Amino acid sequence: MIVGVHHIAIGVDDFDKGLKFYTEALGFEVVQQAEIKDNPLADGAIGLENIQAQMAMLKAPNAYLELWQYSNPAPKDLRSRPCDYGYPHIALQVDNIQQEYDRLKQHGMEFVGEVAHFEDKISAIYGRDPCGNIIELYEIKSDEFAQLAR
Repeated sequence: MIVGVHHIAIGVDDFDKGLKFYTEALGFEVVQQAEIKDNPLADGAIGLENIQAQMAMLKAPNAYLELWQYSNPAPKDLRSRPCDYGYPHIALQVDNIQQEYDRLKQHGMEFVGEVAHFEDKISAIYGRDPCGNIIELYEIKSDEFAQLAR
């Protein structure tokens, strides 16, 4: 029986830069951090041999993110577009999208344009974190969509 989604893993090309962005700019709290190498158990669980990586489990009020930077095996740059298969983005629900948009730009997030307002119901904008991963900012402004909220 599935009881919920525990975390989403995000690969970064610069662990320190990614960790700084997700903690300082987005407010996630580090609840676990490790350097993984020479660990056959981790190799078996992940399905790769001789992994070497840095990881951090990050907590927000209602979600966990797990940052990874592998040094072995060497990662491929497979950053996706929003329309590609796989896990092309995460969406962060915000209370004041324009304020967060302006604030996150100062932390190095690059957005695709200006915030889109869908009537008085929802506002959204896609951008990339400093490591190139796609993040959507999403604000619910209507009771009609309240069931989508926290």
